[in-house]
Amino acid sequence: MKNFKSIFMVTAIVLIMSLTFVGCTSGTDNENDQQEVSISYVNWACATASTYLVKNILEIEYEYDVTLHDLEAGQMWQGLSTGDADFILAAWLPNTHSNYYSQFKDEVVNVGANYHGAMVGLVVPTYVDIDSIEELNANIDKFEGQIVGIDSGAGIMAATNNAIEEYDLDLNLLESSDAAMTAELSRAIANNEWVVVTGWAPHWKFADFDLKFLEDPKDVYGGEETINTIAREGFATDHPEIQTFLEKYYLSPEELGGLIATMEEYSNRDEAAQVWIEQNRELVDSWLN
Repeated sequence: MKNFKSIFMVTAIVLIMSLTFVGCTSGTDNENDQQEVSISYVNWACATASTYLVKNILEIEYEYDVTLHDLEAGQMWQGLSTGDADFILAAWLPNTHSNYYSQFKDEVVNVGANYHGAMVGLVVPTYVDIDSIEELNANIDKFEGQIVGIDSGAGIMAATNNAIEEYDLDLNLLESSDAAMTAELSRAIANNEWVVVTGWAPHWKFADFDLKFLEDPKDVYGGEETINTIAREGFATDHPEIQTFLEKYYLSPEELGGLIATMEEYSNRDEAAQVWIEQNRELVDSWLN
Protein backbone atom coordinates (compact mmCIF):
# COMPACT_ATOMS: atom_id res chain seq x y z
CA MET A 1 0.00 0.00 0.00
CA LYS A 2 2.88 2.34 0.93
CA ASN A 3 4.57 1.60 -2.45
CA PHE A 4 1.33 2.32 -4.27
CA LYS A 5 1.02 5.73 -2.56
CA SER A 6 4.63 6.55 -3.45
CA ILE A 7 4.11 5.62 -7.09
CA PHE A 8 0.91 7.70 -7.18
CA MET A 9 2.68 10.75 -5.72
CA VAL A 10 5.59 10.53 -8.18
CA THR A 11 3.22 10.10 -11.12
CA ALA A 12 1.19 13.11 -10.01
CA ILE A 13 4.31 15.29 -9.66
CA VAL A 14 5.60 14.24 -13.10
CA LEU A 15 2.18 14.96 -14.65
CA ILE A 16 2.01 18.44 -13.06
CA MET A 17 5.55 19.25 -14.22
CA SER A 18 4.73 18.03 -17.72
CA LEU A 19 1.62 20.22 -17.93
CA THR A 20 3.57 23.21 -16.61
CA PHE A 21 6.30 22.66 -19.21
CA VAL A 22 3.79 22.30 -22.03
CA GLY A 23 2.01 25.46 -20.90
CA CYS A 24 5.25 27.44 -20.86
CA THR A 25 6.30 26.10 -24.24
CA SER A 26 2.96 26.95 -25.79
CA GLY A 27 3.11 30.51 -24.42
CA THR A 28 6.60 31.02 -25.85
CA ASP A 29 5.50 29.82 -29.27
CA ASN A 30 2.58 32.26 -29.29
CA GLU A 31 4.87 35.13 -28.35
CA ASN A 32 7.22 34.24 -31.19
CA ASP A 33 4.46 34.01 -33.80
CA GLN A 34 5.25 36.68 -36.39
CA GLN A 35 2.37 39.03 -37.10
CA GLU A 36 1.40 39.69 -40.69
CA VAL A 37 -0.02 42.58 -42.66
CA SER A 38 -0.88 42.99 -46.33
CA ILE A 39 -0.48 46.28 -48.25
CA SER A 40 -1.89 46.99 -51.70
CA TYR A 41 -0.66 49.74 -54.00
CA VAL A 42 -0.85 51.03 -57.56
CA ASN A 43 2.37 50.94 -59.54
CA TRP A 44 2.92 54.69 -59.56
CA ALA A 45 6.36 55.93 -58.60
CA CYS A 46 5.13 57.74 -55.48
CA ALA A 47 2.91 54.86 -54.33
CA THR A 48 5.61 52.26 -54.92
CA ALA A 49 8.23 54.27 -53.05
CA SER A 50 5.99 54.97 -50.06
CA THR A 51 4.75 51.38 -49.87
CA TYR A 52 8.23 49.84 -49.93
CA LEU A 53 9.39 52.33 -47.30
CA VAL A 54 6.57 51.37 -44.92
CA LYS A 55 7.07 47.67 -45.69
CA ASN A 56 10.70 47.83 -44.59
CA ILE A 57 9.92 49.89 -41.49
CA LEU A 58 7.32 47.34 -40.38
CA GLU A 59 9.68 44.43 -41.04
CA ILE A 60 12.74 45.99 -39.39
CA GLU A 61 11.25 47.99 -36.52
CA TYR A 62 8.14 45.94 -35.69
CA GLU A 63 9.25 42.49 -36.92
CA TYR A 64 6.13 42.04 -39.05
CA ASP A 65 5.83 39.80 -42.09
CA VAL A 66 4.60 42.12 -44.86
CA THR A 67 2.99 41.06 -48.15
CA LEU A 68 2.60 43.54 -51.02
CA HIS A 69 0.02 43.47 -53.83
CA ASP A 70 0.66 45.51 -57.00
CA LEU A 71 -2.82 46.15 -58.42
CA GLU A 72 -4.84 48.49 -60.57
CA ALA A 73 -6.69 51.17 -58.60
CA GLY A 74 -10.10 49.49 -58.70
CA GLN A 75 -8.69 46.17 -57.53
CA MET A 76 -6.73 47.93 -54.78
CA TRP A 77 -9.86 49.55 -53.35
CA GLN A 78 -11.98 46.42 -53.80
CA GLY A 79 -9.46 44.24 -51.97
CA LEU A 80 -9.24 46.72 -49.12
CA SER A 81 -13.03 46.78 -48.69
CA THR A 82 -13.21 42.98 -48.49
CA GLY A 83 -10.29 42.69 -46.07
CA ASP A 84 -7.92 41.05 -48.56
CA ALA A 85 -5.53 43.91 -47.79
CA ASP A 86 -4.97 45.65 -44.46
CA PHE A 87 -4.22 49.15 -45.71
CA ILE A 88 -3.12 51.30 -48.63
CA LEU A 89 -0.92 54.40 -48.75
CA ALA A 90 -2.04 55.55 -52.21
CA ALA A 91 -5.52 57.04 -51.95
CA TRP A 92 -5.68 60.33 -53.89
CA LEU A 93 -8.45 62.50 -52.44
CA PRO A 94 -10.74 64.32 -52.85
CA ASN A 95 -10.73 64.05 -56.66
CA THR A 96 -8.72 61.27 -58.34
CA HIS A 97 -10.08 58.37 -56.28
CA SER A 98 -13.40 60.01 -55.37
CA ASN A 99 -15.49 57.35 -57.14
CA TYR A 100 -13.72 54.52 -55.31
CA TYR A 101 -13.92 56.27 -51.94
CA SER A 102 -17.63 56.98 -52.38
CA GLN A 103 -18.23 53.34 -53.24
CA PHE A 104 -16.24 51.78 -50.40
CA LYS A 105 -16.14 54.43 -47.64
CA ASP A 106 -18.47 52.43 -45.38
CA GLU A 107 -16.08 49.44 -45.41
CA VAL A 108 -12.80 51.34 -44.88
CA VAL A 109 -11.29 53.88 -42.49
CA ASN A 110 -9.47 57.04 -43.57
CA VAL A 111 -6.39 57.11 -41.33
CA GLY A 112 -5.31 60.51 -42.66
CA ALA A 113 -3.10 62.26 -45.19
CA ASN A 114 0.48 61.08 -45.62
CA TYR A 115 1.26 63.77 -48.24
CA HIS A 116 -0.08 67.20 -49.20
CA GLY A 117 0.23 69.04 -52.51
CA ALA A 118 -0.40 66.22 -55.01
CA MET A 119 -1.57 67.21 -58.49
CA VAL A 120 -2.93 65.48 -61.58
CA GLY A 121 -3.59 66.73 -65.08
CA LEU A 122 -2.23 66.77 -68.61
CA VAL A 123 1.52 67.28 -68.88
CA VAL A 124 3.75 68.38 -71.76
CA PRO A 125 7.47 69.19 -72.11
CA THR A 126 8.21 72.89 -71.50
CA TYR A 127 9.35 73.34 -75.13
CA VAL A 128 5.76 72.67 -76.26
CA ASP A 129 4.51 76.22 -76.78
CA ILE A 130 0.94 75.84 -75.60
CA ASP A 131 -0.19 76.40 -72.01
CA SER A 132 -3.81 75.25 -71.82
CA ILE A 133 -5.89 72.16 -72.50
CA GLU A 134 -8.03 74.43 -74.67
CA GLU A 135 -5.15 74.68 -77.17
CA LEU A 136 -4.80 70.94 -77.81
CA ASN A 137 -7.26 70.68 -80.70
CA ALA A 138 -5.44 73.39 -82.66
CA ASN A 139 -2.28 71.28 -82.51
CA ILE A 140 -3.74 67.81 -82.91
CA ASP A 141 -1.32 66.76 -85.67
CA LYS A 142 1.72 67.67 -83.59
CA PHE A 143 0.46 65.36 -80.86
CA GLU A 144 -0.30 62.61 -83.39
CA GLY A 145 -3.93 62.75 -82.28
CA GLN A 146 -3.35 61.09 -78.92
CA ILE A 147 -2.90 61.58 -75.21
CA VAL A 148 -0.59 58.95 -73.71
CA GLY A 149 -2.28 57.53 -70.61
CA ILE A 150 -1.68 54.79 -68.06
CA ASP A 151 -3.73 51.80 -66.85
CA SER A 152 -7.44 52.01 -67.60
CA GLY A 153 -8.60 51.71 -63.98
CA ALA A 154 -6.66 54.74 -62.75
CA GLY A 155 -8.65 57.73 -61.54
CA ILE A 156 -6.63 60.05 -63.76
CA MET A 157 -7.86 58.13 -66.81
CA ALA A 158 -11.49 58.70 -65.82
CA ALA A 159 -10.71 62.39 -65.27
CA THR A 160 -9.03 62.58 -68.68
CA ASN A 161 -12.04 61.03 -70.38
CA ASN A 162 -14.09 63.74 -68.67
CA ALA A 163 -11.64 66.36 -69.93
CA ILE A 164 -11.96 65.04 -73.50
CA GLU A 165 -15.72 65.47 -73.23
CA GLU A 166 -15.69 68.84 -71.44
CA TYR A 167 -13.17 70.41 -73.83
CA ASP A 168 -14.54 68.56 -76.86
CA LEU A 169 -11.06 67.24 -77.66
CA ASP A 170 -10.42 65.33 -80.87
CA LEU A 171 -7.55 63.34 -79.34
CA ASN A 172 -7.72 59.66 -78.39
CA LEU A 173 -6.71 58.53 -74.91
CA LEU A 174 -4.11 55.75 -75.20
CA GLU A 175 -4.17 53.14 -72.40
CA SER A 176 -0.74 51.92 -71.28
CA SER A 177 1.05 51.98 -67.92
CA ASP A 178 3.17 54.32 -65.83
CA ALA A 179 6.33 52.72 -67.25
CA ALA A 180 5.09 52.82 -70.84
CA MET A 181 3.92 56.41 -70.48
CA THR A 182 7.27 57.63 -69.14
CA ALA A 183 9.12 55.63 -71.82
CA GLU A 184 7.10 57.37 -74.54
CA LEU A 185 7.66 60.71 -72.85
CA SER A 186 11.41 60.08 -72.73
CA ARG A 187 11.50 59.01 -76.39
CA ALA A 188 9.58 62.09 -77.53
CA ILE A 189 11.77 64.47 -75.55
CA ALA A 190 14.93 62.86 -76.92
CA ASN A 191 13.62 63.65 -80.41
CA ASN A 192 12.22 67.08 -79.48
CA GLU A 193 8.72 65.90 -80.44
CA TRP A 194 5.44 67.17 -79.07
CA VAL A 195 3.76 64.80 -76.63
CA VAL A 196 1.00 65.10 -74.03
CA VAL A 197 0.62 62.57 -71.21
CA THR A 198 -1.54 61.97 -68.18
CA GLY A 199 0.68 63.24 -65.39
CA TRP A 200 0.78 63.61 -61.65
CA ALA A 201 3.10 65.00 -59.04
CA PRO A 202 4.94 63.77 -57.08
CA HIS A 203 6.71 61.75 -59.78
CA TRP A 204 10.37 61.34 -60.69
CA LYS A 205 9.74 62.52 -64.27
CA PHE A 206 9.54 66.11 -63.04
CA ALA A 207 13.10 65.79 -61.73
CA ASP A 208 14.40 64.13 -64.91
CA PHE A 209 12.61 66.28 -67.52
CA ASP A 210 11.50 69.89 -67.91
CA LEU A 211 7.72 69.53 -67.82
CA LYS A 212 4.62 71.61 -67.15
CA PHE A 213 0.95 70.99 -66.41
CA LEU A 214 -1.43 72.39 -68.98
CA GLU A 215 -3.85 74.90 -67.50
CA ASP A 216 -7.30 73.48 -66.79
CA PRO A 217 -9.69 76.48 -66.90
CA LYS A 218 -12.76 74.24 -66.51
CA ASP A 219 -11.19 72.64 -63.41
CA VAL A 220 -11.88 69.10 -64.63
CA TYR A 221 -8.93 67.68 -62.70
CA GLY A 222 -9.55 69.73 -59.55
CA GLY A 223 -6.90 71.44 -57.49
CA GLU A 224 -4.25 70.11 -55.16
CA GLU A 225 -4.97 66.79 -53.48
CA THR A 226 -3.78 64.77 -50.53
CA ILE A 227 -2.43 61.23 -50.66
CA ASN A 228 -4.12 59.32 -47.87
CA THR A 229 -3.61 56.18 -45.84
CA ILE A 230 -6.78 54.05 -45.81
CA ALA A 231 -7.20 50.94 -43.66
CA ARG A 232 -9.72 48.13 -43.59
CA GLU A 233 -12.35 48.10 -40.88
CA GLY A 234 -11.01 46.61 -37.65
CA PHE A 235 -7.35 47.17 -38.46
CA ALA A 236 -6.81 49.59 -35.56
CA THR A 237 -8.14 46.99 -33.11
CA ASP A 238 -6.10 44.14 -34.60
CA HIS A 239 -2.84 46.11 -34.91
CA PRO A 240 -2.95 49.15 -32.58
CA GLU A 241 0.81 49.70 -32.67
CA ILE A 242 0.89 49.83 -36.47
CA GLN A 243 -2.21 52.03 -36.50
CA THR A 244 -0.37 54.55 -34.32
CA PHE A 245 2.61 54.45 -36.68
CA LEU A 246 0.38 55.03 -39.71
CA GLU A 247 -1.26 58.00 -38.01
CA LYS A 248 2.19 59.58 -37.63
CA TYR A 249 3.55 58.59 -41.05
CA TYR A 250 3.88 61.69 -43.26
CA LEU A 251 6.25 62.87 -46.00
CA SER A 252 6.88 66.42 -47.20
CA PRO A 253 7.34 67.07 -50.96
CA GLU A 254 11.12 67.18 -50.45
CA GLU A 255 11.13 63.94 -48.45
CA LEU A 256 8.96 62.01 -50.88
CA GLY A 257 10.92 63.42 -53.82
CA GLY A 258 14.14 62.21 -52.24
CA LEU A 259 12.62 58.79 -51.57
CA ILE A 260 11.47 58.43 -55.19
CA ALA A 261 14.94 59.49 -56.40
CA THR A 262 16.57 56.89 -54.14
CA MET A 263 14.23 54.21 -55.51
CA GLU A 264 15.37 55.11 -59.03
CA GLU A 265 19.03 54.62 -58.05
CA TYR A 266 18.63 51.00 -56.96
CA SER A 267 17.35 47.95 -58.79
CA ASN A 268 16.25 46.42 -55.46
CA ARG A 269 13.43 48.43 -53.87
CA ASP A 270 13.95 46.95 -50.42
CA GLU A 271 17.60 47.96 -50.51
CA ALA A 272 16.64 51.45 -51.65
CA ALA A 273 14.13 51.78 -48.80
CA GLN A 274 16.69 50.66 -46.23
CA VAL A 275 19.26 53.15 -47.53
CA TRP A 276 16.70 55.95 -47.29
CA ILE A 277 15.73 54.89 -43.77
CA GLU A 278 19.34 55.16 -42.57
CA GLN A 279 19.76 58.51 -44.31
CA ASN A 280 16.60 59.81 -42.63
CA ARG A 281 16.81 58.09 -39.27
CA GLU A 282 15.59 61.07 -37.22
CA LEU A 283 12.44 61.38 -39.32
CA VAL A 284 11.76 57.64 -39.22
CA ASP A 285 12.25 57.57 -35.44
CA SER A 286 9.65 60.32 -35.08
CA TRP A 287 7.05 57.97 -36.60
CA LEU A 288 7.84 55.07 -34.26
CA ASN A 289 6.13 54.47 -30.94
